[in-house]
Amino acid sequence: MGSEVRSDWSDATPVPASCQGARSVKVAGVSPANALQGKRTEPVALQEKVPRALGWIHLGDITQKGYEKKRAKLLAPYVPQTQGVDPVLQKESRTQMPVPSATPASASSSSSSSSKFHRARSGGARDERYRSDIHTEAVQAALAKHKEQKMALPMPTKRRSTFVQSPADACTPPENFSVPPDVTATTSSSSARPAAIDLPPSGIVKGMHKGSNRSSLMDTADGVPVSSRVSTKIQQLLNTLKRPKRPPLKEFFVDDFEEIVEVPQPDPNQPKPEGRQMTPVKGEPLGVVCNWPPALEAALQRWGTTQAKCPCLTALDVTGKPVYTLTYGKLWSRSLKLAYTLLNKLGTKNEPVLKPGDRVALVYPNNDPVMFMVAFYGCLLAEVIPVPIEVPLTRKDAGGQQIGFLLGSCGIALALTTEVCLKGLPKTQNGEIVQFKGWPRLKWVVTDSKYLSKSPKDWQPNISAAGTEPAYIEYKTSKEGSVMGVTVSRIAMLSHCQALSQACNYSEGETIVNVLDFKKDAGLWHGILTNVMNKLHTISVPYSVMKTCPLSWVQRVHAHKAKVALVKCRDLHWAMMAHRDQRDVSLSSLRMLIVTDGANPWSVSSCDAFLSLFQSHGLKPEAICPCATSPEAMTIAIRRPGVPGAPLPGRAILSMNGLSFGVIRVNTEDKNSALTVQDVGHVMPGGMMCIVKPDGPPQLCKTDEIGEICVSSRAGGMMYYGLAGVTKNTFEVIPVNSAGSPVGDVPFVRSGLLGFVGPGSLVFVVGKMDGLLTVSGRRHNADDIVATGLAVESIKTVYRGRIAVFSVSVFYDERIVVVAEQRPDASEEDSFQWMSRVLQAIDSIHQVGVYCLALVPANTLPKTPLGGIHISQTKQHFLEGSLHPCNILMCPHTCVTNLPKPRQKQPGVGPASVMVGNLVAGKRIAQASGRDLGQIEDNDLVKKHQFLTEVLQWRAQATPDHPLFLLLNAKGTTVCTATCLQLHKKAERIASVLCDRGHLNAGDNVVLLYPPGIELITAFYGCLYAGCIPVTVRPPHAQSLTATLPTVRMIVEVSKAACILTTQTLMRLLKSREAAAAVDVKTWPTIIDTDDLPRKRLSQIYKPPTPEMLAYLDFSVSTTGMLTGVKMSHAAVSGLCRAIKLQCELYSSRQIAICLDPYCGLGFVLWCLCSVYSGHQSILIPPMELESNLFLWLSTVSQYKIRDTFCSYSVMELCTKGLGNQVEMLKARGINLSCVRTCVVVAEERPRVSLTHSFSKLFKDIGLSSRAVSTTFGSRVNVAICLQGTSGPDPTTVYVDLKSLRHDRVRLVERGAPQSLLLSESGKILPGVKVIIVNPETKGPLGDSHLGEIWVNSPHTASGYYTIYDNETLQADHFNTRLSFGDAAQTLWARTGYLGFVRRTELTAASGERHDALYVVGALDETLELRGLRYHPIDIETSVSRTHRSIAECAVFTWTNLLVVVVELCGCEQEALDLVPLVTNVVLEEHYLIVGVVVVVDPGVIPINSRGEKQRMHLRDSFLADQLDPIYVAYNM
Repeated sequence: MGSEVRSDWSDATPVPASCQGARSVKVAGVSPANALQGKRTEPVALQEKVPRALGWIHLGDITQKGYEKKRAKLLAPYVPQTQGVDPVLQKESRTQMPVPSATPASASSSSSSSSKFHRARSGGARDERYRSDIHTEAVQAALAKHKEQKMALPMPTKRRSTFVQSPADACTPPENFSVPPDVTATTSSSSARPAAIDLPPSGIVKGMHKGSNRSSLMDTADGVPVSSRVSTKIQQLLNTLKRPKRPPLKEFFVDDFEEIVEVPQPDPNQPKPEGRQMTPVKGEPLGVVCNWPPALEAALQRWGTTQAKCPCLTALDVTGKPVYTLTYGKLWSRSLKLAYTLLNKLGTKNEPVLKPGDRVALVYPNNDPVMFMVAFYGCLLAEVIPVPIEVPLTRKDAGGQQIGFLLGSCGIALALTTEVCLKGLPKTQNGEIVQFKGWPRLKWVVTDSKYLSKSPKDWQPNISAAGTEPAYIEYKTSKEGSVMGVTVSRIAMLSHCQALSQACNYSEGETIVNVLDFKKDAGLWHGILTNVMNKLHTISVPYSVMKTCPLSWVQRVHAHKAKVALVKCRDLHWAMMAHRDQRDVSLSSLRMLIVTDGANPWSVSSCDAFLSLFQSHGLKPEAICPCATSPEAMTIAIRRPGVPGAPLPGRAILSMNGLSFGVIRVNTEDKNSALTVQDVGHVMPGGMMCIVKPDGPPQLCKTDEIGEICVSSRAGGMMYYGLAGVTKNTFEVIPVNSAGSPVGDVPFVRSGLLGFVGPGSLVFVVGKMDGLLTVSGRRHNADDIVATGLAVESIKTVYRGRIAVFSVSVFYDERIVVVAEQRPDASEEDSFQWMSRVLQAIDSIHQVGVYCLALVPANTLPKTPLGGIHISQTKQHFLEGSLHPCNILMCPHTCVTNLPKPRQKQPGVGPASVMVGNLVAGKRIAQASGRDLGQIEDNDLVKKHQFLTEVLQWRAQATPDHPLFLLLNAKGTTVCTATCLQLHKKAERIASVLCDRGHLNAGDNVVLLYPPGIELITAFYGCLYAGCIPVTVRPPHAQSLTATLPTVRMIVEVSKAACILTTQTLMRLLKSREAAAAVDVKTWPTIIDTDDLPRKRLSQIYKPPTPEMLAYLDFSVSTTGMLTGVKMSHAAVSGLCRAIKLQCELYSSRQIAICLDPYCGLGFVLWCLCSVYSGHQSILIPPMELESNLFLWLSTVSQYKIRDTFCSYSVMELCTKGLGNQVEMLKARGINLSCVRTCVVVAEERPRVSLTHSFSKLFKDIGLSSRAVSTTFGSRVNVAICLQGTSGPDPTTVYVDLKSLRHDRVRLVERGAPQSLLLSESGKILPGVKVIIVNPETKGPLGDSHLGEIWVNSPHTASGYYTIYDNETLQADHFNTRLSFGDAAQTLWARTGYLGFVRRTELTAASGERHDALYVVGALDETLELRGLRYHPIDIETSVSRTHRSIAECAVFTWTNLLVVVVELCGCEQEALDLVPLVTNVVLEEHYLIVGVVVVVDPGVIPINSRGEKQRMHLRDSFLADQLDPIYVAYNM
């Protein structure tokens, strides 16, 4: 039963479920050896079996690697083992075979097997609904025109995988294909990100001019071979974008504050309607026939009692043979029994289940018209209201939930069905019918005769004359997918039957053949209702028969000499396809062939083709009668059966361009863009018709204008059941004239059809309101676009009946989306070719761009109950990202013409004017400072000891046993401690080794290569004792030497290190064979391991002559991939330690916990320097230990009752993601964070507010104060500018407008404002630090709340870059620069390279002044300059990450003015292409940018450094060098 109801109306014969889902399962379930037993010696058996084995692995979500593995496993039994060869080696040599040559056997097998599945019915290859030879010619002509200006379009790149459905060799081999380096081998098989790596690109060292924007670098391929596949494609893409675009709409302008998106203004040259206002058209009067019954039930009673033997309805079996004929007598008696049962036998006498007027669902399959007809009339006789619906097949049918909404809103508690149908419904395990999604609880009643009670002799149904009480409810699905019930009154049902009888001239006893669904629309009106009124005999041909025997309806007409047939264009087409099988049929008996979808503009060609083929079989030309119907207005118009020999009605050949403006123009210009439509006859008898404007008030159209057809007659729906508001707008429309005053007082019903009344009052329909796509003020019809798509020869690529066209609203306009089902045997090239030609054809013929064209695997679009495409559900899948396309092409560059004009930079307003402007506006200059160091008394420490080495010696004497450092392992146990004396002694021993073995002089640079721990600290002080300059470097990662060792090598070279101090293990690694493969190991400087040192006193500890001498070098790789070393003097070190000590109130009695990487920036300072200076105890937790024990950091803080803890964003993210759902377990372990006063995230970026907020929220339950979490801010020129500390107000937050930020302005908005961004203050400014906000171009100071570069002045600013080439101008510009105006003191400032603003708050600072908050917006180096505006990558990435649950991480960069978005996919590979439209939409909507390339990669591909920052430039270089191994690359056109 199921298969009959939900048949697939195309030639895409469904692949059996066992084959679809289970292809990959079968492999797993049966070992190949058992599955394919057989004599290995027989080559014939082998030839059959191998393809069969491989057949299973073509579908499924596996990449090439997975495919190879499965393939090798399956073929293993068949590959003869070579004697004496190790099977493993043999396997290797086998798997190394190139893929294409390895798969012809499997490919051919798949094509033959797929042909078995898919060509079962080659007959249905074209959906003739859209067949139009004229149109096909037009499309071919349009494409030919495009060919002349042909251009290579960049084809999307897919990973060579059995992606969704294409066999491996059908994937396109890339141009000059060379295997991209395997970047996945270094990572573990889980989806975890590889170890954090700092990756500078090949040799970019800081020394690039900050003024020279990164974009200058982007125009050249940074060391990327230009022949690489990616750059070729991008070049092609750029070429296509240079093509002249669709003309932009009226000029846009930029308002001072907002980017105005212009509403498209009408084109002054567009055609306008010129006719007079139309007058409503009347049909002929409804004739009065004396024997017409007073109600339809009365007609049934009359025929059932007087003509009991007459046939009423004949049902066919699956082969198309008549199986049962229901007579009028039987229909009457069985309906009577059912009516009696419904009213009297379902409940008790006092509490009947049903009362007259209640609604009842009718659930009958499409192959059982007899049971349906009995149930329908049984309900009418019982005066309950039948609501026919489709048989639900699964718990989650497409649109099933909406049907549930209809049942609920109609208050239905009872469903009638047949015994067979009930057995077929899905059941739960205990045999009850499942609760369908969104459905109310239903009681199921079986209406088979044996279960009905015979009514007593004296019981008679109440048959009154027809009135306005409801008779039945017909469901309809709206454009949005909601299901509404159109209520038809008894009088409307009767009047409609009368009007049809008169228009079709039915006479008693005629035979009609009905191929339509008898539950609704014309199938119900003619085959069930008008049938009984006129005592007709209906032959009902179910869909299931049409599938197996498409000619069956023609044979029925022939066999029964039927006078009337009810069909759709599709049935005409199928009959033509199958016509060869049957020569001797005659259609001469037909006086009417009613084409019920004759209102479809494309029906004309089907009718013509059918007539030309069957005219020789006796079909009369005047018998073809198209009609137009709608659920609300019922039959609107029908062509009356013509007189033999009379001329056939004319056709309208309309201009598509005119139609798009809603105007009727005979097509004169280009024959390619014409639409030929046939009339649907005259208005129904007793009806009146008018045409009103489709939107706005129902104003009457002019005579040459297209509008919505409205009908007024007694025969129409009365309301949408239970929806009073919508009902008023549809069923009670009073047309108005151009002045807005009502025309007459007769209410009309909107039909949902678009059309016009032509000459001779003939009605023409050009489309449906539901299929209307309004793009930039022009109207297009979805059906027309489908037809154009199909006219592009598509047989190889897509299924004809399976194309959906709809519009989605993106960026203030509707955008057209085309989705089609792709054949499994279509190659990538075929599909891409077809897609690009469809785009061109639609562009030429409809003058509209397609925003997105997607192909999905066969049979995956949601179906309506009768097999069509469920458009609204398809649209929903598209917008939710659950459509799973296998091919996609986005064309935002062509379609989106309403972007604001790019911003022109205003010619320089000088710094002086800015200053004056601020003064006039009463704004202060944006500057802020920490507490003044001079006023703060410190102990004698500072006065006595200028250098950190002196402080350590003093502590070793004064408090030798005071513990300074504790190092924990993953279990939380202390593995190493260092007291003041131990640290001093160990440092002395290292210093003596440096002097003896290293022969180093004071001032030599020494690289320290240690894992995070105490050894690193001792080595650092050892260097200072010896007068050497330490350079801390992150050790290489043993598992990914090729990626990490070059960075180490580069720092060693750039710092000109004379020696490397390290551990034995790392020393072996540096000299290993693996290392030699990555770098030249022979040129390392002296390597000294410090594992066992001689106990030797140092003759004397080095003391620097001046505090300005260098203490250490700090090297770090910036997010833009720059390796930068800065010089830190002894004075800066002491100043920095002192500032931190004061800010955090650090004393020797305190403990702090540090979970940070100790190699650069503030992380290094906190790990190595602060404890020695301030004397507090530092508990050191290496961040990598958290990977094996997520609880480590938090449990340490709780156990030691730590008040101040420091961590990185990576650590915070690990805890948030890993422990988010384990708060209860934390409680159970006794972890309590109420002791924490400050939890500081050390970072050099804009604070990640969402992460810090979710961390605070999550761990609030274990005592973490919401005020505790804060962030720091530092940069290369000054590693610590802000740090929250203990005193002073809490960090403040503000919401700023993103659009203004792009214009380099700050506009504060309220929380929840659209396009707002939450920014948090980056901690408090440290003592002794001054900050000012400066215009980076003019170097003039800016006012409060203005966006500019943050400049800093402080005692602990670094003294300059350490570079190979001493670029003095850069040093001066970044470290010692002055304001161009307004600073009498001529302060020397350092430029941080970060944009931000200062805002005076209402809070009071520690000094008693009002507090100035510093907000960091982002690094200047990172910003993208696009369309004259400045974008911060993180903002675009945040938007993208929100769009789909499967996006794990995202990064953006630009390449030759194209925006490239890389997303990591954490879901299954099927979802890869879903992301492309979602990413494009969100960036367009929220950032007004068109994405050029979308790259979908595996999790862990986007490189992230130790601080948790994305390395976007590195990613960009890998992308251009084709090293990402992406799952999919989409080039947006």
